[in-house]
This record gives sequence, structure tokens and C-alpha cells, in this order.
Amino acid sequence: MTHLRKMMLEELQRRNYSDRTIRYYLRFVERFAQHFGKSPDKLGPDHLRSYQAYLLKERKLSPGSVENHICALRFFFVRTLGRHEFRQFIPFPKVPRKLPKILSLEEVARLIEASSDLFQRTLLMVLYGTGMRRAEVARLKVGDIDSPRMVIHVVDGKGHKDRDLPLSPALLETLRAYWRWLKPRTYLFPSRNYRDRERPISNKTVWLVCKKAAKQAGIRKKVGPHLVRHSWATHLLEAGTDLRTIQLLLGHEDLETTAQYLHLSQRHLHQISNPIEELKLSRIDQSRRLYHRPRS
Repeated sequence: MTHLRKMMLEELQRRNYSDRTIRYYLRFVERFAQHFGKSPDKLGPDHLRSYQAYLLKERKLSPGSVENHICALRFFFVRTLGRHEFRQFIPFPKVPRKLPKILSLEEVARLIEASSDLFQRTLLMVLYGTGMRRAEVARLKVGDIDSPRMVIHVVDGKGHKDRDLPLSPALLETLRAYWRWLKPRTYLFPSRNYRDRERPISNKTVWLVCKKAAKQAGIRKKVGPHLVRHSWATHLLEAGTDLRTIQLLLGHEDLETTAQYLHLSQRHLHQISNPIEELKLSRIDQSRRLYHRPRS
């Protein structure tokens, strides 16, 4: 391990970044150095500028992906090397913020019913019944299911934060049937590789289960674990749950992140009093049916 890599690793670790973030940050800085064939501490503002353009224009990475690269480079130059003046040379690209499409209750039911076995059905039930992230579902342990208190414990979630989620009777019934069948010991969803039974499934497995069930159900939306999470939160809001509670259930740091569900909730959209309704207009049948192209 090089001296620079060790320095950056130590800075990341002492700030308690997740293992996944550390892995990606080190990789992105390494790719930056390889692109120019020089040690990264020997590169300057011009290199940063051209590299960011290269990622967007030549490699055609999405703005969101480039944003992740920029976070890594900012950390390296500002936090590891202490070159605070470099911050202005590493701007974040403008990322279009699109609202996700939401599954209806009927589509969620079709998704779960389309599962090919009890393992997949239970996984989908946990995803929708808790709104957990796919990594949190993958690492869920049998001991995290607290049936006497009707609570599911999320241990070491995003940002190394724990939180509790309500355990619904319908989900508990499925979990009990699943446990009687598979009898998992440590992880609720253990690896299906016989040699790795004491290890959890991968995050990718959770994603593949969603994709397969969506295809079987004939759902054309781009279904993944995060869409199921969005759908659960939106349905909670439509059922009358307040935003602050949803924020805590989802484990969001900022209420503004949770507020996006106001845009997705039909109930809230339809409760808005549109001022167009207050206009005193003539009847529509009194409008002339002639069309002339406006003159410029």
C-alpha cells in the first residue's frame, strides 16, 4: 500500500465512513491517477477540470456517477492533502432530480404473488413491509425480529445508525412460516451457497429477486428494491402517516429528503385547492371554434 493510499484510508476510517464508501473512494482516486499516469498528489486544477469533462463527455457517465467521483476527489485533495483551495476546482455536476414512479397497491400485490418460492415471497414482503434499503434487508438477522414487541431492529443502517420499524401481523405470519420451513440460524436470508450458509445474501440478490418478480407479474415499470421502498413510504403518507414519522422509519437524515413523497402522494395532490377553480369564467360552450395562428 502506498503512503498516499494509507493516508487517505486513515482519514476515511477515522471519520467512520462505511467499508463500501471507503472502497469506492480509493478506487475512484486510483482511476484518476491512472488516467494521467502520475501520482494523484502531482496533479492539479487543470487535470481535475479535464478529467471531469472526460467522465461526462467521453465515458458518458451519468451526472450522479460523476458526482460520486467528485466526492472522492474532493475528499482526497481537501481532507487528505489539506489543499482547501482545490474545492473551487472540483464543482459538482448538475444532477437532474426526477421523481420515481410508484407502484400501486395492486401492483405491489402482483409483485409479491409473482414470487417463485417462499424465500423470494418473504424477501419481498420484508422489503415492502418495512421500507428497508436492500443492504439492510440482506444483512437482517433472525435476532433482529422482536415478535413480542412487534418490532424489527435495523442494526448499523446507512450512516451507521440503528432504528426500529413496526412489525405488522401479516409480515409476522409470513416470517413464521418461512422460519419453520428454512430454519435460518444467523441471517434471516442466508446465502444459498451451502458452504456459505452463515453468510447473508448479496445486495445484488435482493435486486434480482425484485426484477424477476416484476417480469413474472408483467409490471413494466423499472422495479428494484428502492422503488419498493419509495412505494411503501408514499402509501404510508396516503394513509395519513405524518412526514416526521416517515422520516424516522426510512432513516433519512434530512426531512427535505422525505418531503419528496408529498409530490408522489395522490391524496396530497388532490387535496390542493387549485386557484383556477375560483376564476369567474364564461361557459365553455360560448367560446368560438375558430383557430388562427398568432402573429409574431
